[in-house]
Amino acid sequence: MLRDVMRSAGVVQYGDFVLASGRKSNYYVNVKKAYTDPDILREIAKEISKHIGDEKIAGMALGAVPIVVAVSLETGNSFVIIRKDKKEHGTQEKLEGDVRKGDRYVVVEDVATTGASALRVAELLREKQAEVVRVITVVDREEGARELLEQKGLEMRSLFTAKELVRYPQ
Repeated sequence: MLRDVMRSAGVVQYGDFVLASGRKSNYYVNVKKAYTDPDILREIAKEISKHIGDEKIAGMALGAVPIVVAVSLETGNSFVIIRKDKKEHGTQEKLEGDVRKGDRYVVVEDVATTGASALRVAELLREKQAEVVRVITVVDREEGARELLEQKGLEMRSLFTAKELVRYPQ
């Protein structure tokens, strides 16, 4: 079972952490510890692919990139990557890949806490007149992401909640 494999890969780390959102937590969900193993990444891609039809795939660099690529290989659907910041050289784009008006996308995330990263991806795609169908995350920390995304008209699905991975007491 993917959950047990991820746990054994040490996805959940315990201690004192500051999350990307700026929030403090006594645990950190590090999906990168799992997806750097090609067998686990393949299983994550298979599970996420169950939630994707013919939509294109999008994700934020760095955390979502391997997952987006693996899902693209699993589904045969093309993808785009969004940079956190506009690059300072070359085309100076925030988006890598081809987005056309009317394209339909699924945004993929490794871990969702507040939903801000997924929302940034969705908003950039919407600026390009693409449609964002849903957000799929490997782990939902259940700290507001689903609510924020729903307020913005986006459905969020997750493979796991943090509660399903975290083992207490620690």
